[in-house]
Amino acid sequence: MRKGIIFSLLIFCATTIFPQKTLSLSEVVKIALQKNTAIQQTEEGIKVYESGVKSAYGDLLPTISANGGWNWSSSVQEGGQYIYNGLPFSTPKQIVQSRNYSAGASANITLFDGLSNYANISRSENSLEAAKYSLERAKQNLTYQAISGFYDVINAKKLMDVKEQDLKWNQKNYEIIVERNKLGNVTLADVYAQQVKVGNAELELIRAQNSYETSKSEYLYYLGLDMLENFTFEDPTVNGKDLTLEMIAIDPNLNSLVEKALTNRSDLKSAKLNYQGSLNGITIAKSGHLPSLSNYYSYGTNANSAGELFKSYNTSVGLSLNIPIFSGFSVESRVQQAEVDAKNKELDVSDLERLIKKEMQKTYLDLQASEKRLEVSKKNVTAAEENRKIEQEKYQLGATMLLSVLIANSDYTTALTNYVNAQFEYVKLKEQLEYSLGILDYKKFE
Repeated sequence: MRKGIIFSLLIFCATTIFPQKTLSLSEVVKIALQKNTAIQQTEEGIKVYESGVKSAYGDLLPTISANGGWNWSSSVQEGGQYIYNGLPFSTPKQIVQSRNYSAGASANITLFDGLSNYANISRSENSLEAAKYSLERAKQNLTYQAISGFYDVINAKKLMDVKEQDLKWNQKNYEIIVERNKLGNVTLADVYAQQVKVGNAELELIRAQNSYETSKSEYLYYLGLDMLENFTFEDPTVNGKDLTLEMIAIDPNLNSLVEKALTNRSDLKSAKLNYQGSLNGITIAKSGHLPSLSNYYSYGTNANSAGELFKSYNTSVGLSLNIPIFSGFSVESRVQQAEVDAKNKELDVSDLERLIKKEMQKTYLDLQASEKRLEVSKKNVTAAEENRKIEQEKYQLGATMLLSVLIANSDYTTALTNYVNAQFEYVKLKEQLEYSLGILDYKKFE
C-alpha cells in the first residue's frame, strides 16, 4: 500500500510541476501527417513525376539551338634579304592579323519514331497518377495508424481507471470489515483476507499505470513528439459519451463490400496504372524495330567583320530516315524485359485484389463478432454489478462468506475490463473498415 501511495504522489508531483499539453484526436492525426518523413519524401517525389510528364511532352517539340563565334589570329613573318637577277633585296618584318565572326541556328524535330514518344507520354502520365494514388493510400494508412494508436492510449487509460476504481472499492470494503471486526461481527481472518486483496489491487493499479505510461510514450515516439514532455490525450468518452453509440450499418452482402473496396482503394488504382505504364513500355521497346524519321533545318553565316556578318549566309533543310536492320538483338532484349515487367505488374494487380478480398472478409467478420461481443460484455457488466451488490448485502447480514463477495467483485472488475476492451476494439474496427474500403477521410485532418 505504501509503494502505491508513493507512486501516486510521484505522478501527482510530475503533473503539477510540468504543465500538461492536451492533444485531441484530430490534433494527433494532423501532427502525424505533418511530421512523417515518408509522406514528405513521397510528396517531393511527385514533383519528379510531374517533371517527367513535362519532359515527355517536350519530346514532341523541336529541339532548337543557336551558336555564335569570334576568332582572332595573328601571324608574324620575319624580314630577310634575297638576290634577284644579281641584285640584293631586303623585306621588312610583317605582321598579319585576321578576325572571323560566325553565327548560326539549327532545329530538329522527330516526325516518327515508332510511336515511342506518344507511349512515353502515356507512361509518364500513368506514373504520375499512380504516385498520387500511392500518396493518398500512404496518408490513409498513416491516419488509420494514428487513430488506432490514439484509441490504444485511451484504452490503457480506461483500464487504469478500472483498476483504480477496484482499489477504492477494496479499500472502502477493508475499512468496513475492520469496523465490523471491532464490533465482533466478522472474524480477524476476514480482515487479513481483505488486506491481502487491497495489496493485490494496489499492485494491479501500478501495473496498469505502467502499461498506460508505456503506451503513451510509444505513441508520442510514433508521433515524433518529446516523450519526456507532459502530454495528455483528450478522452473522447468524457461526460458519459459512449464511443459505440454510432453503430455503423454493416452491409450484409460481403460481395458488395468487396466491390466497393475494389472500386475505391487507391493502392489498387495505383497498381493498375503502373500496369498500364508497363504496357506503354512494351510499345516503346518495340519501336526499336521501326524506322524513324526526323526533319532538320540549319542556318549559318560567316564574315570577317561584325558589320558584314549577315550579308552572306547559307541554309539547309532536310529529312533523315533511319531504318534499323540489325541491332545485335538489343531491341529483342528490351522488348522481352518490357514484357516481363508488364507480366509482373499484372500479377501485382491480381495479388492485391486477392489481398483486398481477404482483408475485407476478415474485417467484416471481426466487426460482426465485435458488435456481438460488445453487446454481451455490456450486459455482463450490469449483471456482475448487481451480483456484487447482492453478495455484499448477504455478507453484511452474515448469510455468506467474504470469499463470495471478493469473487463477485473480481467478476465485476473482469466484466468491466472486458467491456472497456470491447468498446475500443469496436471503434478501431470501424476505422479499419473505412480504411479497408479505401474511404477513410484523411483530408479533414490536414
